[in-house]
Amino acid sequence: MKRVAVEYFAVFREQAGTAGEPLDTDAATVGELFIECARRHGFADPRERCKVAVNDELASWEAALTDGDQVLFFPPVAGG
Repeated sequence: MKRVAVEYFAVFREQAGTAGEPLDTDAATVGELFIECARRHGFADPRERCKVAVNDELASWEAALTDGDQVLFFPPVAGG
């Protein structure tokens, strides 16, 4: 079990009802953590369309998750 700080942006923040939260998780990767958070908060966007950063660096969904990490989830962004 590890403790991480998760931050949500844009629609994820609205769906979670919070800008961030500490989570205790058994997730091994940030992708597994996203799935856990998506189930918890009802995120509809597939992770393939989203971005993730770990400790202020963009990361792949396969990046290992370690105790104390700060994880930021970004939904797809439309521009115009």
